[in-house]
Formats: sequence, C-alpha cells, structure tokens
Amino acid sequence: MSDAALPHATPFRPQLAAVGIVGSMLVTTGVFLSGFVISEPAPYEVFMAGLIGLWAVVGLRISRGIAPLLVLLVLFNVGGMLSLTVMDDLSSGPMYMAVSLFLALSSVFFAAIVEARPARLELIFRAWVAGALITSILGILGYFHAFPGAEAFTLYDRAKGAFQDPNVFGPFLVAPSLYLMHGLLSGRILGAPLKVVGVLILALGLFLSFSRAAWGLYLFGVVALVFVMLLKERTGAFRLKILILSLSAAGLMILALVAALQFDKVANLFSSRTQLVQEYDGGHLGRFERHRIGFLMAMEKPLGIGPMMFSKMFPEDEHNIYLKSLTTYGWLGFATYLTLMAWTLSAGFRVLLRDRPWQPFLMIAFITLLGHSAIGFVIDTDHWRHFYLLLGVVWGCLALERRHNRRIASGTTLA
Repeated sequence: MSDAALPHATPFRPQLAAVGIVGSMLVTTGVFLSGFVISEPAPYEVFMAGLIGLWAVVGLRISRGIAPLLVLLVLFNVGGMLSLTVMDDLSSGPMYMAVSLFLALSSVFFAAIVEARPARLELIFRAWVAGALITSILGILGYFHAFPGAEAFTLYDRAKGAFQDPNVFGPFLVAPSLYLMHGLLSGRILGAPLKVVGVLILALGLFLSFSRAAWGLYLFGVVALVFVMLLKERTGAFRLKILILSLSAAGLMILALVAALQFDKVANLFSSRTQLVQEYDGGHLGRFERHRIGFLMAMEKPLGIGPMMFSKMFPEDEHNIYLKSLTTYGWLGFATYLTLMAWTLSAGFRVLLRDRPWQPFLMIAFITLLGHSAIGFVIDTDHWRHFYLLLGVVWGCLALERRHNRRIASGTTLA
C-alpha cells in the first residue's frame, strides 16, 4: 500500500481536547439538573438554554443523520405556533410554545453532541443516575415525613421527589434503573452490591410515586431489557448469569414490596391505585370520555385549539399525548408526531442488536422510549424533559451507526 492510500492521522490539539472535556462536564451538569424541576423555569432550563446557545456559537454541527430530527421537531412546533392563531387569550400560549421549542432544540443538541463524541453517552447516563438517586431519596424521605418540611417532596400522599408531579417523577427513574440493571447483568460481580442498592432506591421511589403509568413502564422496561440481552448474548454461561441475577433481583424486589406494604398508609394507597379503572378514568367526563370527545372535536379543528385550552373546556387536561398533539399542535403537529415516533422506533429497532460500543445506551433509551410511546395513550408526555433526552440519545446513536457504516464502506473505522 502506498503512503497516499494510508489514512491520515488527526494531529492532537490540546486546546480542542480541553474544550471537549469542559463541554462534556457541562453536559453532565445539565443532565443531572433534569432531576430537579420543582418550579418553572427550573435550573435545567436556565442552564441548558445557556449551554445550547454557547455551543451553537462555538460550533454545533447538525449532520445529515440528525437533520430529520430537527426538521420534524420544527414542523411539530410550527403546528403549535399555528394553533396560537385561534386563541383569543394569548397570556400563556406563547410561553408554552417557547418551552416546547426549547425542549425540541435540547433533543437535537443531545443527538449532536453524542454523535460528535460517543463517550458522552456514559457521562449522560451516569449523571442521570446521580440525579435520579437524589430525587428518589428526597421522594422517599418526603413520603415518610423523615424531616420537617419533607412534605414538599410529596403530592396527594404520593412521592414526587424534586418534581412537580408524581406522574413525571416515576417515569424519570426508569431509564437510570435500566442502566443500573444492565450494569448489574453484564458487569463484574464486585460492583454488584452498589448497583443493587441503587436499583432498590430507584424502585422504592418509583413505587411510592403510585403512578400506574410508571409502574407499567418499569415492568415493561425490565422485561424488555432482559429479553433483548438474552437475544444479543447467545452464550449459555451468559444466559445462565442473566437468569440467576434476574431471578435474584425479582426476589429482592418482592421482599422490598412486602416490607413497604407493612405500612398501612402504603398498603391502603397501593390497594386503591392498583384498580385498573379509577373513578376519574371511567366516570362522567372522566379520562376516557374526554379522550373520545376530544378526538371528535379535534377532527373539526385543523389548527387545534391552542395550548392549555382543553383544561378550560373540560375538568382536566388531555392526559393523552396523541390527543394533546392534535389539540395543541393541530393536524400538522399530530401527523409530525406520529411520523417522528414511527421513524425513531423503526430505525432504532433495525440497529438494536448490532455489536457497537454505543449499543447498551441505544438499547436502554430505545426500550424506555418505546414504553413512553405506550403510556402516552393515558398520560401527557409533552414537556417531559427526559423524554426529549431519550429522543436525542436514540437519534445520536442512529447518527453514529450511519457514520460507522459510511466509514466501513470507505475502508476506515469509527474513531
């Protein structure tokens, strides 16, 4: 092979390396702050808005692999902006759409920085675990009134941690739980005790949120994670290890649940929340009737009815992300949202089992995002910060896969 055919080595530039390290630290801080949203604007919004703006000035590269995400999210928000034109009172609508646009940009931002440096995936999930553990502990302590003022971390006798709503707090804990479980199933036994403690803390916090959607998401995530890992790792020894550890973890979960149910307060609320259909679900103008009426009404409103207008017409909000995309973002937003989710999940599924350094992170994000698309039928995931983070992680991994395939085709490897 001639010298001209040899790939050129990239010269080491200490200034760029230092900037990259600082940038990764800032991203880690931003992800950590996503676990603390007691009021809005939260520290997460303030910090990430500044970080995204700074990165855009320094040079945020949007590749062809990420461009579809940007286009779809922009179209989604255009639908929302069009819905503002049918509102008589614009006191709160523009701010709602500003938050929607910010979250969309945050998703594109996470995808771009993951593609630029895949090592950031590990930092993102570790920061997510740290934030989740702290907010979960706050929720647990608050639920049991462990210190004066601890009730600030509960709502309606349900743990909410450093969030405004238990129904957001619970699902936020699922992805970091799966990350710890993956490490437990695939890592060394020496590190298992700390991971087990972490899993139990997150599981207890999620349980005390008494969010049925979070419970279902957690159960689906755990089963799907074990199933995908069994598909990917075909050696008998590894499968036996996963089986033994999974059964052990399930046993610990059951013991923890039994212990928690010894408290009358926990047992009574658990008994109430395990009823499949609550009064506010099936009652007059309950969740399901509102869904039916809302979808029929949306068929006559191509531009939607505007942000937060549904709750002014009915007793509560939509509690359905698909209905929410119709009422708040119009037909354009609804079509775009369906396209975005179908594209994301189908593309992620096709590369889910490929042996890549980023495969574990893609697997965890894909499974959690798939679960969110399912619970979206009974809950509104719009403006959930971690949802847009998951979306960004999946698209970042898809962009890495695209770049990897291009380099393989050209005879080089991904750095």
